Amino acid sequence: MTQNKANERAARLSTGIDGIDDILGGGFTPHRMYLVEGAPGTGKTTLALQFLLRGAAEGQRGLYITLSETKSELISVAASHGWDVSQFKIVELLSDEGLDPRYEQTVLQPAEVELGETVRDVIQQVDELRPVRIVLDSLSELRLLSQNPLRYRRQILALKRYLATRECTVLLLDDNTAEPGDLQLHSIAHGVISLDSMAHDYGGNRRRLRIAKMRGIKFREGYHDFSLDTGGIKVYPRLVAAEHHAQFDSHALSTGNERLNTLLGGGLIPGTSALMIGPSGVGKTTTVVSCLIAALERGELCVYYLFDETLSTLLLRCTNLGMDLQSHIEAGLLTVRQIDPAELSPGEFAADVRDAVENRGMKYVAIDSLNAYLQAMPGERYLLLQMHELLGYLNQKGAITLLVLGQHGIIGEVQNDIDISYLSDVVVLFRYFEHGGEVLTAIAAVKSRANAHERSIRQFRLGDDGVEIGEALRDFDGVLTGLPSYKGGTALLATTENVIARAG
Repeated sequence: MTQNKANERAARLSTGIDGIDDILGGGFTPHRMYLVEGAPGTGKTTLALQFLLRGAAEGQRGLYITLSETKSELISVAASHGWDVSQFKIVELLSDEGLDPRYEQTVLQPAEVELGETVRDVIQQVDELRPVRIVLDSLSELRLLSQNPLRYRRQILALKRYLATRECTVLLLDDNTAEPGDLQLHSIAHGVISLDSMAHDYGGNRRRLRIAKMRGIKFREGYHDFSLDTGGIKVYPRLVAAEHHAQFDSHALSTGNERLNTLLGGGLIPGTSALMIGPSGVGKTTTVVSCLIAALERGELCVYYLFDETLSTLLLRCTNLGMDLQSHIEAGLLTVRQIDPAELSPGEFAADVRDAVENRGMKYVAIDSLNAYLQAMPGERYLLLQMHELLGYLNQKGAITLLVLGQHGIIGEVQNDIDISYLSDVVVLFRYFEHGGEVLTAIAAVKSRANAHERSIRQFRLGDDGVEIGEALRDFDGVLTGLPSYKGGTALLATTENVIARAG
């Protein structure tokens, strides 16, 4: 079965875009006609150019037939990406004589495979060039010249039959100017790729595509994010956790703090995710950094996705707490990526995480914070689904995932933007509490799927040496209600003279 799949992939024709090839399980079936549809500006022309350029790189002749843009416009578009279109031939179908009234009624004779005068020169060049790949841009002009749906359909069928005899793989570009619900092209084409661009109230457009139809190919369904930038289209296939499995050692690893290890039941276990949850400034980020430093000192590779603050602020704050990240960054052990959620699509983020784990060998993945990541999503139900797949993927790859989720409010009832505690394997809760006229911090492990964790509440403090955790405080009241108070006699870490108000 594996050999059959390998042979099937080898027989495919690359689309020119690695992400689409991945979605299709190898690329197009050769010698078929495919439809690429989308509104103006979604990237159809760029996709078509990449299709022909990949063919040229593989020694396959290409032909671009344009009805809507001039040859000079196409050359200009390609030049903006740094591409040389001299590797394939461009033919302008609508020349000056093509605008003559004699040619307004038809492009192809409707009854037979007899071509109208406006395309005879093009067909002659197809016969002479015998291209392997052809792009026809765009069908909206053919639709207008045909004047009625029946003639239009017959012309496309005639064109399909003609090109099928030449063993060509054809891309038809359409800008969705047909009547809503008109699926004639869908029924004729062997496969359909739909491109979409969505404008949000703030930030850049979100571009996505889906395979609406593909005969004879098992493909990954649903929407897939893609970006359109200098250098062309880059597609980020939707992450499916079930497709990724790896063998790994599941022994617990130290957090670098013995009492935190005790709290967690032995430390952090590969293939699990730990959620740090609490109000702003309580120490969540610093705890994550402390765990990363312990891993870095063991020589393990870590990646930190920073959504909330700048890299310079993070480095300064960690240095003041005696935690040096800069040396690990310079040594290549730690990668810190400062993310702008207004510009990054969820699919692109998941693709970057996948690249970090699979290609760069990252063992620890930190995301700080999920509150900012939420802003990159059109709705929180999508965040839950994507985060479920992302965490499932990281767990199956044996990575340790550290998540930060800030809660609204300092005292009293605190609220979350979104609840993902059920997705996390470990949940560490941070809370402020009042004692003797001072505001102190408590920490507790409230959940652990992987081992028997300690259920006590301990004092938490940020000192000159980083994270400090005290003895178990047995006489707490109201921690989970949001108004904790301590009435016991256990000695506390902080005193009036040495309370440190720095927190992550």
